[in-house]
Amino acid sequence: MNYVLDTNIITAILKDNENVKNKISQAILEGSEIYVNGITYYEIKRGLLAINANTILLLFDQFCRKFPILLFDAIEIFDEAAEIYAFLQKKRQPIGDDADILIASIVKLKDFTLVTDNVAHFQRIEGLRFENWLR
Repeated sequence: MNYVLDTNIITAILKDNENVKNKISQAILEGSEIYVNGITYYEIKRGLLAINANTILLLFDQFCRKFPILLFDAIEIFDEAAEIYAFLQKKRQPIGDDADILIASIVKLKDFTLVTDNVAHFQRIEGLRFENWLR
């Protein structure tokens, strides 16, 4: 199984959360691939730069060198995101965050599993596999 880490999971790693770090090690030992998506990279990097958190920024850069960055480089990703958005709107259950819809679309298309602490948010998206490594 391949995993994509959401922003709150990488934040937990940067705060030295042992449970999440152990889950990553276990997944790697089992032969899984771990990915960081481009939006999560942007969200964390912009936040760290805005508060001049240089020490944590170095840790983040080191972390991201270990795992590939998933890029939003295919029209199918945006088509899937538009379908997710329209489906949720019709059900009157919008997420309201285009970034999360884009993250979900790439995870679904790649048939990966999203690792997130925002389960209530993502469970509305049909066909999306997710796990919470913080609980």
